[in-house]
Amino acid sequence: MSEEAVAAPRQRRRRAPDPRALATRRRILEAANNLMYVRGVNSTSIDDVLEASGTSKSQLYMHFPDKLTLIREVVKFRGQLVLEREQGRLERFRTFGALRRWRDALVKANDLQKGAYGCGLGSMASELSDQDEQSRQSLSEMFAAWELLISDGLRRMQKAGSLREEADPDRLATFLMAALQGGYLLANAAHDVEPMAVALDVALEQVKTFVVDKPARSGG
Repeated sequence: MSEEAVAAPRQRRRRAPDPRALATRRRILEAANNLMYVRGVNSTSIDDVLEASGTSKSQLYMHFPDKLTLIREVVKFRGQLVLEREQGRLERFRTFGALRRWRDALVKANDLQKGAYGCGLGSMASELSDQDEQSRQSLSEMFAAWELLISDGLRRMQKAGSLREEADPDRLATFLMAALQGGYLLANAAHDVEPMAVALDVALEQVKTFVVDKPARSGG
């Protein structure tokens, strides 16, 4: 019997992940994510996470051997949450009106906390980009994926004939993302969502200059 034939049954006999362990890991990540969003990464201690998650040190260290590992996993966890949210809003948009509704949803959500805490990804990037290269790279890839959702939608607009051919979807997507992140930062400093709304409105006005106006219907 070949080694491959012997190995196959062993692989099938591997124990499935313990649902309780997975639930504990998820609880730790959720607690750490919430704390690091509100307090910041550097101001959140392991003891804070233990208290918020209701877990012991042995449970936490079984899944995350040190704080840096936990931080990196929180980056992935938060990134997945943000990108899933943005995919729901941007994955199929193909009109300027849909882009405007995306702006409205972001501003409304940030207004619920009066602009405090900023963007979930942006706030981590400002703390971690010069501290941990792995986290910086992960965050950079997440922002790129977010921008791609926007640029893909702008390309759909071009394909549908509602965005002029000379428009550059990639540059416009970067411009929108820069306006969004700058808006989050100013709203956080002011604890007022208005700067964010203004930044996005001006960026959308730039995009609108490339929108093809539909001809008015003739009467009769």
